[in-house]
Amino acid sequence: MRIDKYLWCVRYYKTRNMVTEACKKNHVTVNGQVAKPSKEVFPTDKITFRKDQITQIITVLDIPENRVGAKLVDIYRRNDTPAEAYQHLELLKLSKEHYRKNGTGRPTKKDRRDIDEFGNEIKDDDNVD
Repeated sequence: MRIDKYLWCVRYYKTRNMVTEACKKNHVTVNGQVAKPSKEVFPTDKITFRKDQITQIITVLDIPENRVGAKLVDIYRRNDTPAEAYQHLELLKLSKEHYRKNGTGRPTKKDRRDIDEFGNEIKDDDNVD
């Protein structure tokens, strides 16, 4: 089965076109070699691809006939991605939300003054020494 069809069948990408784009950008490798969308995959192949700021590593266990349901995906692949990668993604999400919540827009005048005041305090502390 082609790599683009396989990754689509096991639900890592929403469309085959998205997988094709990822292959063209050299984000997908099979057994350590950059894969074109037409690259054939076989059981025991290791597929590495970058998606959502995580380098996913999966091992092909079996080839599905066509796209499978989410509950059946584990029959066809084994996820070898280290747990640290998922923890790193959670930290990225938390760091983005730390300063400003999503949807609150641009900083207000008061926010800007607070930022400037904070910067001035740091400069004053450096000059005291």
